[in-house]
Amino acid sequence: MTTSKLINSQLIADINAEASSQLKSDYQSLGERLDRRQINIDEIVEKTAAFSVAIPSWGMGTGGTRFGRFPGEGEPENIFEKLEDCAVIQQLSRATPSVSTHFPWDDYGDTGAVYEKGESLGLTFDAVNSNTFQDQPGQPVSYKYGSLSHTDKAVREQAIAHNLECITQGQVLGSKALTVWVPDGSNFPGQQNFRRAFERYLVSMESIYAALPDDWQLFIEHKLFEPAFYSTVISDWGSNYIATQHLGEKAKCLVDLGHHAPSVNIEQIVARLAQMDKLGGFHFNDSKYGDDDLDCGSIAPYQLFLIFNELLDAAECKGPDFNPAYMMDQSHNVTDPIESLLTSAMNLQNAYCKSLLVDRSKLDHYQQHNDVIMANQTLKAAFDEDVRAISAVVRIKAGGAIEPLEAYRKSGYRADCARQRVPQSGSSAGIV
Repeated sequence: MTTSKLINSQLIADINAEASSQLKSDYQSLGERLDRRQINIDEIVEKTAAFSVAIPSWGMGTGGTRFGRFPGEGEPENIFEKLEDCAVIQQLSRATPSVSTHFPWDDYGDTGAVYEKGESLGLTFDAVNSNTFQDQPGQPVSYKYGSLSHTDKAVREQAIAHNLECITQGQVLGSKALTVWVPDGSNFPGQQNFRRAFERYLVSMESIYAALPDDWQLFIEHKLFEPAFYSTVISDWGSNYIATQHLGEKAKCLVDLGHHAPSVNIEQIVARLAQMDKLGGFHFNDSKYGDDDLDCGSIAPYQLFLIFNELLDAAECKGPDFNPAYMMDQSHNVTDPIESLLTSAMNLQNAYCKSLLVDRSKLDHYQQHNDVIMANQTLKAAFDEDVRAISAVVRIKAGGAIEPLEAYRKSGYRADCARQRVPQSGSSAGIV
């Protein structure tokens, strides 16, 4: 496989050399602390190195709100430029080797060329995502009042056909899963018959499920609200679970961290879905008020750690067959998307690493004996540990950067993109 290096490797090596002495000291100090707890730091490094998360192709440009969008310089214009930005994130972080694509946003007429571009950059492709939450140019009927659950059969058939096309394109890319999120719902009481809407959705999904290749999975994503603000057809993990049970074993629930009611115990939801073999994967992000799609770990880092704690507990119980898909899903309204995704990748890696430090035998003992304080302190001991040296060692061993953000900024990559790429325009919805 030919791999293009979009940031000069010597630059990364030089920056790493400057930071290596401090890293060595930090790593040695951390190793000594962990050794006192009978934890081998080298084993933790090896396990942490196995963690990876997919980059969202749609996250490579500046996001926006209902009020407007303010594009940054050097934004990618198409999937090929998006893949170049994804390759930079992987080159520096060494934790993001795959890309999750979104159709028709990433449909440029030649999926084979997209695959070849990814391969040349050392990238693989994760789940493909369908889009029936927007009307596309030239489509015969509108999704204004829904898609897979629409009262009009013609609209449902159009939405089904689009998902089937996503599967076809995903096969070319080497993907093994289709993620389906629908905006279907209602804005007013009485607008929609809840039971019939769910029935229509399930019938539509049956057609999509039947078209899955044998080695594929179907990830169903739930969302509490938006764009419908009174009800959503697949609003929570319960409706999601019912749908996956109805469809079959290849149908799994996808958990987006921003798609829940305030104060919902997401780590418990993760545990329940894992217990029932219905946890397909994640769209990792963070949230303050609703579906904010903020950088991972920027608001609730302890919750992120607790989620990984449940994932590792499930993996210990279920063995190697437990392998949920990890993807990021973010909207970068005021930051450089590459910097935000680098930060998220590091935060996810650190949270995963911390969960590896949990003394599970002690935790189980305290739980069985109802020792509340010590059970909680066992988790806190792992969370409070500064594991950045471990993550940095993982990166440098794989050829990445000790300090990815520093290397990215010193490379001038964004400025180079600004000189070479077509400037993107902003927009305003006129909301006041």
